[in-house]
Amino acid sequence: MMTLLLLLLFLCEAQSRVASKPNFVLLMADDFGIGDPGCYGNKTLRTPNIDRLARGGAKLTQHLAASPLCTPSRAAFMTGRYPVRSGVASQSQVGVFLFSASSGGLPPSEITFAKLLKDQGYSTALIGKWHLGISCHDRGDFCHHPTSHGFDYFHGLPLTNLRDCKPGEGSVFTRAFRLLVFVPLQLIAVALLTLAMLKWLRLCQAPPCVFLFLFLLAALLLGLLLGFLHYFRPLNCFLMRNRDVTQQPMSYDNLTQRLTADAARFLRRNAETPFLLVLSYLHVHTAHFSSKDFAGKSQHGSYGDAAEEMDWSVGQILDVLDELKLANNTLVYFSSDQGAHVEEVTVKGEVQGGSNGIYKGGKANNWEGGIRVPGIFRWPGVIRAGLEIDEPTSNMDIFPTVAKLAGSPLPQDRVIDGRDLMPLLQGRAQRSEHEFLFHYCNFYLNAVRWHPPNSTSIWKAFFFTPKFSPEGANGCFPTHLCFCHGQYVTYHDPPLLFEISRDPRERNPLTPTSEPRFQEILEAMQEAAARHTRTLQDVPNQLSLGNLIWKPWLQLCCSSWGLSCQCDREDQDGRQSL
Repeated sequence: MMTLLLLLLFLCEAQSRVASKPNFVLLMADDFGIGDPGCYGNKTLRTPNIDRLARGGAKLTQHLAASPLCTPSRAAFMTGRYPVRSGVASQSQVGVFLFSASSGGLPPSEITFAKLLKDQGYSTALIGKWHLGISCHDRGDFCHHPTSHGFDYFHGLPLTNLRDCKPGEGSVFTRAFRLLVFVPLQLIAVALLTLAMLKWLRLCQAPPCVFLFLFLLAALLLGLLLGFLHYFRPLNCFLMRNRDVTQQPMSYDNLTQRLTADAARFLRRNAETPFLLVLSYLHVHTAHFSSKDFAGKSQHGSYGDAAEEMDWSVGQILDVLDELKLANNTLVYFSSDQGAHVEEVTVKGEVQGGSNGIYKGGKANNWEGGIRVPGIFRWPGVIRAGLEIDEPTSNMDIFPTVAKLAGSPLPQDRVIDGRDLMPLLQGRAQRSEHEFLFHYCNFYLNAVRWHPPNSTSIWKAFFFTPKFSPEGANGCFPTHLCFCHGQYVTYHDPPLLFEISRDPRERNPLTPTSEPRFQEILEAMQEAAARHTRTLQDVPNQLSLGNLIWKPWLQLCCSSWGLSCQCDREDQDGRQSL
């Protein structure tokens, strides 16, 4: 009898421990500005479900992306570490992966929060965008794939949504085409005309083989361009389910509905066990798309249509949690990987980027508009509804927050830069644990943020800033986004200093005259940057040219007919399954 009683007590305790583990739904938008949701001040873009999420929990007003670009920001989000620590920080102008058959990605040695939660018995899924690589050495090793980083289930786009993925939307490679194809073709044309003129004037008799060579070179360049334009979409814009290609090229028809329906199915399948769902939206990165239910319905063109469709999806997920009576045991987080892409303008002049509110800059730079993003947490009964927190926090903080709540110890063999947010979210702490935050522009330490103890001031010092163009613009329009070194930036010595707590628009840089402690503040920030730099270790550069270029042996293709990859195993109408 005593043995039976002890066994019952043990089972009850074990069940209690399992029940006490919260579920996690992490919603990550793409290029969604802090000025876009209604809960952050937008009056014309309709986001009722994101606003509902904010009303039911905590809204962070100084939530920061660890990088203003997709790939490094997502690496930091997944690992709780500055992307430079994992080598996902480029030393060139290209700061993200542009080809599915690149060999770079999130290194297998990195530990994601999905890995930690899987070890704690969680069911884990990533649905939507990944953008952290697929394979290393051959197309079957999947060393960078989500299923190699702790996710039991993956359904989505392994690369990213690009203009080139949607016919008629233009190309992100326009500048490269101009430099690598059109300029050489012009030079070849000039050379041919010059040689022809000299021959006509009998000043020089170039052999026919020279003309033939130039014609063949021009034909080769044109052939390569046409081949690239024809094959890029099927080779890079495809959907996967786990490690199988299911739609190549990807169709935008009801795409948000399909992914949302799959997320809902995952929640229903795992309602009785702890789960982690990362729903990583393709919205609102260009190419913009939306279903017929949302197309043309917003006040902000294709961008607004896409944003409002994403908000609908957020509402569907919240409704499923309510239906399954899981809301009270689920931490829901909504954010964006970086600020809105202000340079997104069509060839017709239509502005396609979102709003960063009052903040300067946007995607790809570390002005506040590029890194200050929505940050919303909801957990009924645990996080007080209607809470607003104006303390510096980071998307890296999700890693330790989720790990601790799931009962997982943090890795002891590496530096974790994120901090547990629960004391702040529950009101047990009034200040962020981040005294210093470091803002990287790709590989380069761009700025330092300092929130001194026992002070309400928040300082930000820039070591360099991007050269906006044209003059007076709020971005780098000729290059489509801002670059991080060389002729594209202005270096500052002494660093450019702002008091963000009083000047969030970053309009009034301080001087020794306007700020008596100018030198003292800068010295403290420079010393912190030096200490931080000493913690960095040399790691392989995942975004080196060798890791960025297209490698045919890594190319995934769902058919055996060369590069004409064509298949469709997707359910086209996701609305039936919500």
